[in-house]
Amino acid sequence: MKIKQAVYFVLGLLFLGVGIVGTILPGVPTTPCVLASAWFFSKSSKRMENWLLNHKVFGKLIKNWRANGSISKTAKRNAVLVIIPTFALSIYFISIVELKVFLAIFCVLLCGFLLSRPLPTPLKA
Repeated sequence: MKIKQAVYFVLGLLFLGVGIVGTILPGVPTTPCVLASAWFFSKSSKRMENWLLNHKVFGKLIKNWRANGSISKTAKRNAVLVIIPTFALSIYFISIVELKVFLAIFCVLLCGFLLSRPLPTPLKA
């Protein structure tokens, strides 16, 4: 394995680990980490990429994203329900006004992006 592939593989494992933790802990992003992990594995390990694509929890998410950039209603709802309180708490505890404004704008843009993604269409086998 080349150095670049090894780095991608390690990053894939790290992002997958964070994604798995995110299925348990609120506030830890699952969807973007799993999508990043799949991308890193696509560049480093076809075996791991195939494992993720066929995973009972993560497979459909990755396939929907790759097919048309879609995110399910449930994933959108869960993400927004975690993003808004997390950003609100951060904004509350930070004293720098410019950072509060940045976080508020970023929160709105992030939620807007997620909610603007199309809903998945049935995937063909």
